[in-house]
Amino acid sequence: MKITEENFEIDLFQMLNALLRRLWLIILTAIIGGALAFGYVQYRVTPLYQSSVLLYVNTSTISVGRTAISMSDLSLSKSLVDTYLVILKTRLTLNEVIARAGLNYSYGTLSGMISASAVNETEVFRVTVTGPDPEEATRIANTIGEVLPQKVSEIIDGTSVRIVDYAVVPGGKSSPNVTRYTTMGALVGAVLCGGIIVLLELFDEQIRDEEFLTKTYNLSVLAVVPDLMDNKSKKGYGAYRSYYEASRRDDKT
Repeated sequence: MKITEENFEIDLFQMLNALLRRLWLIILTAIIGGALAFGYVQYRVTPLYQSSVLLYVNTSTISVGRTAISMSDLSLSKSLVDTYLVILKTRLTLNEVIARAGLNYSYGTLSGMISASAVNETEVFRVTVTGPDPEEATRIANTIGEVLPQKVSEIIDGTSVRIVDYAVVPGGKSSPNVTRYTTMGALVGAVLCGGIIVLLELFDEQIRDEEFLTKTYNLSVLAVVPDLMDNKSKKGYGAYRSYYEASRRDDKT
C-alpha cells in the first residue's frame, strides 16, 4: 500500500501475500461457514416434495361464450396452460379439491402449492404440487387430475382434459439442496474472511522496517535504531547498557 497526499494506491502483491499468509484462517472460516449452513438446512429448514400429474387437452374447436376459437390459432403451450391454470386456481375448483382430498389447507395456502407448465410446447401439461408430505402432495395432484377436467368441461364448451399419467409418491425431496447450501455457506465464509484480511491490511499503518517506510510514504531514512531486544540472553535496560559499553570500547580502540 502506498499513501500520498493526492492518491491512495494498493499493492496487489502485498494483498495477495497477506491472503496467502492467512490462508489457513480462510480455509478454517470456509469450513465453519459450510458447517453452519449444513446444520441450518439439515435441522431448521422443512424439506419439500413434488408430485406431478400429466393432463392432455384436446385440440378441437372451443367456444367461450358466443365466440368460437380454433385451437390452431392459439399457441398451445402458452394459452392453454394459462387458461386451465386460471380455472384450476379458482376458489370453486380448489375448494372442491380440498373437500375431496380431506385437506386442512386454506384456499390461499393450497393455491401457493400448485404450479403448471406445458410439456415441450405440446397439448400435454403438467400440474405439480409441492408440499412437506410426499404422500399428501401425491394425493392432491391426483385429486386435481379428477376435479379439473370436470370444471373445464363445465366452463369451456367443446374441449376436454384427460389424465395422461397419474402422480406417484416422490422418492426424494425436491428442496432444499443441502450440497448447494453447504457450498454457498463455505464460499460466504471464505469471502468474508478474505475481505476482513484485505481491510486490515489496507488500514495497517504500522511501520515495520525502513523498506516499508520508504515504499509506503516515499521518505528517506536518516538513521535506524537497532532492535536490542533480539538479544535473548539480556533483557530490558541490561541489553541497552551492554550495547552502550561495547560502543565505548570501540571508540577507545
